[in-house]
Amino acid sequence: MKTVQMTIDEALLSEVDRAIEDLNTTRSAFIREALQLALRQYQIRQLEEKQALGYASHPVEPGEFDIWETEQAWGEA
Repeated sequence: MKTVQMTIDEALLSEVDRAIEDLNTTRSAFIREALQLALRQYQIRQLEEKQALGYASHPVEPGEFDIWETEQAWGEA
C-alpha cells in the first residue's frame, strides 16, 4: 500500500470520525471502501452511458421482439 496525504473539510472529517467509531474501523479503511464504492459507481455510470449510446445508434425496430410476446404470458392472475 502507498501512503497518501489529502485535504479534507473539517466537518466532513468529523462525520467520518463518528462513522468509523460506530463501525469500529479506521479512517484509512473507511476511505478505501468509500473510494472503491465511488469507482464502482463510476464504472456503472460508464456502462450505462455506453448502453444508452448503443440503443441510440441502433434503436429497436418495430416488431423486432414480437416473437417473444408469448413468453411474457404469465397466465391468469
